[in-house]
Amino acid sequence: MNPVASRNIKFVGHSDMGGRGDGVQVMVHRGYAYVGHGFSNGITTLDVRDPKNPKVTDFIACPQGTRAFHLQTHEDLLLAVNAPSVWTMQQFQQSDKNYFGGSPADRLKGTGIEFTAGIRVYDISRAQKPREIGFMPVEGIGPHRIWYVGGRYAYASIHFADFTDHILAIIDMADPRKPQLVGRCWLPGMWRGGGETPGWPKGQRFALHHALVDGDVAYAAWRDGGLTVINVADPARPKILVHRMPQPGGGGTHSPLPLPDRKLLILADEPTFANCKEGRRHIWTYDVREPSNPALIAPFPEPGEADYCAKGGFFGPHNLHENRPGAFQSSRLIFATYYNAGVRVYDIADQSRPQEIAFYVPPNPAKMVDPRPNRPQVLQTADCYVDPNGLMYLTDQNAGLNILQFEGL
Repeated sequence: MNPVASRNIKFVGHSDMGGRGDGVQVMVHRGYAYVGHGFSNGITTLDVRDPKNPKVTDFIACPQGTRAFHLQTHEDLLLAVNAPSVWTMQQFQQSDKNYFGGSPADRLKGTGIEFTAGIRVYDISRAQKPREIGFMPVEGIGPHRIWYVGGRYAYASIHFADFTDHILAIIDMADPRKPQLVGRCWLPGMWRGGGETPGWPKGQRFALHHALVDGDVAYAAWRDGGLTVINVADPARPKILVHRMPQPGGGGTHSPLPLPDRKLLILADEPTFANCKEGRRHIWTYDVREPSNPALIAPFPEPGEADYCAKGGFFGPHNLHENRPGAFQSSRLIFATYYNAGVRVYDIADQSRPQEIAFYVPPNPAKMVDPRPNRPQVLQTADCYVDPNGLMYLTDQNAGLNILQFEGL
């Protein structure tokens, strides 16, 4: 499969994942890839031990009206969200603002739409076929994303029924068959069940996308609500140390990546609009030597080899490779998906001057899985997992799973 554009990255293999080309988060573990879907409402498992010839080994279908688009693996466990399959629902199909511009719960109120909300736990000791062993139900819209790298606690963004949107939830995984909620943390104004009222402008969405944890500190991205740094030393009583709003012209704060050995934080703001019609979103570097006082250092450069605003679809950062245990880990090389501009690799040896050193832009999808009307048939790269040898596993909203080799090691 020939790329539209590339530098220092080459093609290895591809899978349409059994006709379910819509991938969101991908985990690669013990030679198998686990992909959560945005529209196909399930989880695909692929044998990627021969990366040139990935093979689907299993598909887990979600309950009615439900998707499992974000997931995590560690040792013998796979954790996955169950949440409403919003993009297959009429309430969210006509405009992206129906989702990004307010609480999904308000849009679904009184519709009678059926879905299942909670976190499912699977045993992946037989890697090719996950087996469900546990479920934590949630009253409300449910979870969006999880962070789990082993140990006792998982950290999830969950929309509970008595809150305006997703907040931080800390989950006890001591017994994976019975995950238990132990602590919650939110921005002031979000707990409407407790009488709080939002203080942010109408049309903005203050909601936790997800948090990554470094020791006792969680770095959390809150969409239009910006960044918080949270002390999670006491899982039952997490405490916000600082709240910073997005940079001017920003918003959609999406992906945090702490680099503990350098006391840096990488933060990506997601575009929530097509064709750059509301400006640009960026990746930023912060100094977090003092976690309660993050200091902006510099933005990352934008892709410049083509006019991606004119290409159609979203253009801008989405997910960052997360330096997970067992994956490729670096505090110098940053891998970022960039929607219609594919995947980008940056060198931050000089933290004040990030440099783009590699990129790969796959071709547009051969067919659309996205059920939303009038969507352009354009690449929308979603997530990237990088293994210790520099193999990159790249998902897309429609174009399937691409396996690539980073050649800059």
